[in-house]
Amino acid sequence: MTYDHSRRSFLRTASLGAAGAFLATRLPQDALAQEAMIERAKDPRFLIVLSSFGGANQVDAFLSRRESEIPNAATLNAYPDSLVQTIGEFRAIDLKSPTIGAIPASFTANQSNFVRKHMNDMMVVTHTGTSVNHYVAQQRSINGNAAWQGRTLQEAVALSYGAGYAIPNVHLVNGTGFTERGTDSTLPAYAYGERAPVPNLWPLSLDGYKGIAGAPSRNLFEKARKFRNEQLDPSSDFFKTFGGSQRIKYWSDIRGDALRGVEAADLITKLMLFPDSEEMPLAAHGLQGSAIGQKVREAFPNYEFDPLEAQAALAFMLLRYGVSVTVTIGPEGSAVFKKGVKLGEGGLGEGDIVNPPISFDFSHQANREVQALMWNRQLSIADRLASLLKSEEFRDGQSFWDRSMIYFATEFGRTRRRPNNAMTFGSGHELNNGSLIVSPLANGGRVLGGVNTADMLTFGFDPQSGKPEPGRHMTEPEMYAGIAHALGVDTAGSNLPDMRAMRRSA
Repeated sequence: MTYDHSRRSFLRTASLGAAGAFLATRLPQDALAQEAMIERAKDPRFLIVLSSFGGANQVDAFLSRRESEIPNAATLNAYPDSLVQTIGEFRAIDLKSPTIGAIPASFTANQSNFVRKHMNDMMVVTHTGTSVNHYVAQQRSINGNAAWQGRTLQEAVALSYGAGYAIPNVHLVNGTGFTERGTDSTLPAYAYGERAPVPNLWPLSLDGYKGIAGAPSRNLFEKARKFRNEQLDPSSDFFKTFGGSQRIKYWSDIRGDALRGVEAADLITKLMLFPDSEEMPLAAHGLQGSAIGQKVREAFPNYEFDPLEAQAALAFMLLRYGVSVTVTIGPEGSAVFKKGVKLGEGGLGEGDIVNPPISFDFSHQANREVQALMWNRQLSIADRLASLLKSEEFRDGQSFWDRSMIYFATEFGRTRRRPNNAMTFGSGHELNNGSLIVSPLANGGRVLGGVNTADMLTFGFDPQSGKPEPGRHMTEPEMYAGIAHALGVDTAGSNLPDMRAMRRSA
């Protein structure tokens, strides 16, 4: 079969819908590479990076330890035996507290329900990082400390599977290293992340015409665009001087074929989470809400005031409608309160604080309370995302979840020491930690590595068998490689280590 025939055949197929239009503009010159890209676009994998700003600590969750198991438990972060549950290879902490350190706000947190529901898809891997600087460590959690020419996991997934997608790599959380562009400048522009700073309203930016009251006809609008693109811009002094630069070429592409593809796919409608209402008068502007909007709003009812729920809602819709192959979400630095809470009026009630200030990093003031509250928040988001993805068929009876991975990216762990028998205490940044990965593509039901009883620091495992290896510490490039391989990313020529133990199939 020649390339020309297979390319035409692919672009005619309905299996990818509008994806062919995007793929046609992104095919490389090499014929073999073209064939490989076409085949991979038909068989994508999806990566959700659920970032955990401030240090999600595994020994406060799935690697927690009972006081009876730790010789120096009084001065280490071991929990009372009654608070630690063992579920398969995992541990879980369910904690109810009247305060969050000095903040008089009660809450109830639960990890065990999530473990029981998702344990077959859960994999905890231990590792030791190389920085306790927030921004640097965040970057290294997604680029493996420049493990593969500096490209991020999101960029690697977008490159492998996203050529046929309108916006393959979308970042919905902002201002963190988890969404920083990698340093591999050889990638095609579509692989780099697109920022969506306000997820609720971002879909309005996906059509340059629709929703504008009193606008001229679409036909006239397109003629104006054509005149600008083909006559005004090329004749300008600016374009004559800089028109050959890669940035100008990228700009021309995204407001040309890429923009037409986005508008033709009607993403302004498909991704519109809001229903028509007095507060959001869509119909008055010729707009309407997404066909699956009600389903998503029921899963994330706090989308109007909780940034993380808004991010998760749009993340699901981006995957479900074939817009993206990787999305990055996560809590931000600001405190989030339950809707209707008025500070200074009667104090704070049960669950009024949804997200503490600086998220997991508020562990500096109250490690156990903050870890419990934030793990509960993250797990709740992951559970609802997984449930939505399981409910939607991708193709041939296979769900979107069957092809997805949620990676709880975190910059570092927290220190293990505490004042004698203290329940409330602050913790610092600690290189040693581990990560949670939830996916049917991962080696589920497993804890890879372990915890030393002497100091409660984690140790590593054999990359092939997964057998625990006390004294070994897993590296950032090894974690990066394991995630990339589990997602089926083509890493030929990368020199990444083989992390067989982290993937479900060989």
